[in-house]
Amino acid sequence: MALLENDVIEAAIADGEWRQEDGAIVRDYSLPNFESAIQFVHSVAGVAEVANHHPDILVHQWNQVRITCASHSEGGVTEADLALAKEIDELA
Repeated sequence: MALLENDVIEAAIADGEWRQEDGAIVRDYSLPNFESAIQFVHSVAGVAEVANHHPDILVHQWNQVRITCASHSEGGVTEADLALAKEIDELA
């Protein structure tokens, strides 16, 4: 899968809360509590497993989750990352 140009990525994420950062797209989520954060991570894991495309997931503080999507094999953002981000948005 081919890397996307920055302007293509920016246009794709312009209407949402994703941002470009260090060759990836990143979004932070604030959940009501720790249990909700872990349940959200579990839901993201399920979607990622079905897509066979796995983001980096960071749970920090007690209710904060950061999702980072990049195609490591390609060295940046591809259509697979944008598609996964869209699916993750539907979970939130």
